[in-house]
Amino acid sequence: MSRLGPALWDVTPGKWNADEDDTLICVHVREETHDVKSFLFRTETPRLFRFRPGQFITLELEISGQVVNRCYTISSPPTRPDTLSITVKRHPGGTVSHWLHDNMKPGAKIKALGPAGEFSCTLHAAPKYLFLSGGSGVTPLMSMARTLYELGEDHDIVFVHSARSPRDIIFRHELGMMAHGASNFRTAFVCEKTGDARDWAAPTGYLTLPLLKAIVPDLESREIFCCGPEAYMACVRGMLKEAAFDTAHYHEESFSFERQSVSLAEAHAEPASAAAPAEAFKIEFTKSSRTIECRPDQSILDAARTAGMRLPFSCSKGVCGTCKSKKLSGDVEMKHGGGIRQREIDAGMILICCSKPLGNVVIEK
Repeated sequence: MSRLGPALWDVTPGKWNADEDDTLICVHVREETHDVKSFLFRTETPRLFRFRPGQFITLELEISGQVVNRCYTISSPPTRPDTLSITVKRHPGGTVSHWLHDNMKPGAKIKALGPAGEFSCTLHAAPKYLFLSGGSGVTPLMSMARTLYELGEDHDIVFVHSARSPRDIIFRHELGMMAHGASNFRTAFVCEKTGDARDWAAPTGYLTLPLLKAIVPDLESREIFCCGPEAYMACVRGMLKEAAFDTAHYHEESFSFERQSVSLAEAHAEPASAAAPAEAFKIEFTKSSRTIECRPDQSILDAARTAGMRLPFSCSKGVCGTCKSKKLSGDVEMKHGGGIRQREIDAGMILICCSKPLGNVVIEK
């Protein structure tokens, strides 16, 4: 008998809704490479996960007494609805990735929000796809590839993955199995160096436009999805521009929120010494004992950063939930991207990165 017990199968499961039950239980941990692990989750009571391949969830973790929010792409396909997995690389200096690798074991419980995101091949139907990934950016594309493969969809797919060395290729054997099992699915790996793989016969170095054209001669006829480090994606954009590729058929995703959020905030921030417009509203932070001014067309986070306040945030898009704060009084206009539950909004919580004041506001922060 399964260790999950017969009760798991005694009911017809409904759809998982993080607003009603946000707890996930880890049921399996799988080592993908020397520094990458996949974590498989199910719900406490039987629920089915419904999402688009390529979407992500936001984990709410308590680390060293602090609640930390982090977004991770779902690496499993929606064709396996009873479980959901994320695949995490242990990054040097990465607080959350280290915590997950060291502490997330079968039986452990976490809270999660989502799924969310618009990066999915299901939103851009095409007869031919090109998936380009670098490093751990492979995860959303793997979810898409697994979905199309398991549904038996008649799409022509080329999956090109770049890694540091052959031992760093995530999902290498499964991708090989998919290529073996479907005549319209091809893979290509590009490694910076061979490492210990003396018999490595695939391209070594970096992905270039001539190499990409050699792998995918019909490049211009494909819908392209790209995910990886920012430098990798910038390189891909440069290659496609040189190839005069129609950017309407190019889609990318990045979870380097720290870099994105800083640039977004700084792009809209005024010098701290600049005089506030006459129409600015007062924003009071009770725990910080600070009161700042914020324009009606400015997010509270941008105004706070302009005033020199250091507040936790990541995505600046209302997605990750890191800047979630309790609003004690006042009204705001909030346009979020899924990083907050309706019950939290009803309880007075807001995401200050995407909230603009409609008057004076008091925040418990």
